[in-house]
Amino acid sequence: MKLQMHSIHFDADQKLIDFIQRKADKLDTFYDRIIDGEVFMRLDKNEKNENKIVEIKLNVPGKQLFAKHQKDSFEAAADEAIEGLRRQIKKFKEKLVLARQ
Repeated sequence: MKLQMHSIHFDADQKLIDFIQRKADKLDTFYDRIIDGEVFMRLDKNEKNENKIVEIKLNVPGKQLFAKHQKDSFEAAADEAIEGLRRQIKKFKEKLVLARQ
């Protein structure tokens, strides 16, 4: 799956980008018609530990799926966001199957 990566207010290292790409590629096993996606990694300005935000938009035929999570590491935030997208994809597929019946 083609993902555009955007790191806002910092430069993401290649290991982080590869990690998110690998995790997101697993979504293809749930739904193989994902068109593309965008990932936004941003540092929040607050002083808390949980200042890393990952937002992921996925384009599927007829719909755009979105998940956003904030954690103390980009990896953890990406995990949560991708898990949220996985649930959305399952729900989306169930609705497609019901619509066809």
